[in-house]
Amino acid sequence: MEIRQLEYFRAIVDAGTISGAARVLHMTQPPLSYQMKMLEEELQVSLFLRGTKKITLTDAGKTLYEQTGNLYHLVSIF
Repeated sequence: MEIRQLEYFRAIVDAGTISGAARVLHMTQPPLSYQMKMLEEELQVSLFLRGTKKITLTDAGKTLYEQTGNLYHLVSIF
């Protein structure tokens, strides 16, 4: 897992869509989707419910979002 993947994950949640996050991150949607697939495979959980226009987080996704917020807070202190 890379910090970059966690940044991408948070950007997707904040933007509400993968394509919206891709615009904010100045990248295209396919590599962003690929990075999320790799993160899910590494964690062995689904983070998103797919098939709707807007991203919906699974319980695991909600937990990861909360925990990455804590991580960014700690990093900002140092």
